[in-house]
Amino acid sequence: MDEPDFVRTVAERTGPSRQEAADPTWATLETLAHRLSPGEARDLITELPEGLAEAVRPGTTDRIERFGHHDSVRRVAERTMLKEEEADRGVRCVLAVLREAISEKEFNDLMSQLGKDFSQALESAG
Repeated sequence: MDEPDFVRTVAERTGPSRQEAADPTWATLETLAHRLSPGEARDLITELPEGLAEAVRPGTTDRIERFGHHDSVRRVAERTMLKEEEADRGVRCVLAVLREAISEKEFNDLMSQLGKDFSQALESAG
C-alpha cells in the first residue's frame, strides 16, 4: 500500500477528505513513534511508504515514552486541531489501516509495544 492509498483508505473510513485525513494520519504515526523502541520504530519505517515513514522518524528517540490510547488521542487532537472524538476515530482508523498495510509480524510487534489499551481501541474500531 503506498502513501496515497493509505491516506485515501483512512479518509474513506473516517469521512473527511483525503487532505483532511493526511494530517491525523501523520500526527498519529508521529505520536505512536514516541511509544516505540528505536529498533521497533526502524522496523516500522522499513514497512511504511516513504512519505509515511517520514512521519515516524521525528518521533523516534532513545527514550520510550509511556502514555496510553487516551493520551495519544489528546496529542493527535492538539497537533491537528481536531476535536478529541474526531482524533480518536482517526487514531483507531490509522491503526486499522496499518494492520492492512504492514506485515502481520510487524503489526503484532507494534501492538505489543503500544499495549493493551491500544489493542482494545483497535478492536472497538472494527
